[in-house]
Amino acid sequence: MKIKKQKSPEELASERYPSDPYERKIAEAVFNGDEDAVIRALKEAIDFGFNPLSLINQGLLCGMDIVSTLYEEGILYLPDIIMASNAMKDGIEFCKKLASKAPDFKGKVVSYVVEGDIHDIGKTIVCALLVAKGFEVIDLGKDVPVNEVIDSVKKEQPIMLSGTALLTMGKHSLKEVNERLLEEGIRIPFLCGGRGVNKDFVSNLELGLYCEDGASVPKIAEEILKGTTIEELRDKYVFSSK
Repeated sequence: MKIKKQKSPEELASERYPSDPYERKIAEAVFNGDEDAVIRALKEAIDFGFNPLSLINQGLLCGMDIVSTLYEEGILYLPDIIMASNAMKDGIEFCKKLASKAPDFKGKVVSYVVEGDIHDIGKTIVCALLVAKGFEVIDLGKDVPVNEVIDSVKKEQPIMLSGTALLTMGKHSLKEVNERLLEEGIRIPFLCGGRGVNKDFVSNLELGLYCEDGASVPKIAEEILKGTTIEELRDKYVFSSK
């Protein structure tokens, strides 16, 4: 009996690359996390006549989507996500500088790590997965004061706010952000995750939506675009989980 050889990540990715050779080269460079190769491939495609904005969707996001999908399937790992994300970001900035207009996104999400916490791996994964699915992410970084979070939400008017806390002391900051949003009359889903919080704590926040699986975040964002309420999102993604 022959044992079927398991395909490598590279082989699986190769099956999902775009058929166009220029777009394929860009997607492959993102998959490999090679920032220099991404820029070289973009330059070649643009010199050939491609629109920079089309290359964001057909090349850069396609490559990142392949990485995020294989990550969700347990085939790729955290370092792969981070390297691909950095390569994709460089490529997007390169294309935006050359484009005559801003790229179109499905929606905007503000993401941050709570004040006093410098652990941003979870946030990095969330941001990468959202961008891979066509969302614009305003990444405020780590150790972000509450006032800065609120100011950003008021300025950017996102469909969702995402806060991450690895340390339990971050609960106070998340609670304060929730209260400040309500005071400002801003009622958007406030996605909270990280080891510092749990389902019970987040569910007691009026706008809170607990998430322990980064792969669910783009799906939640898609639901928000459809008009799904916070209560409905909780029923589907929080209380239905084991």
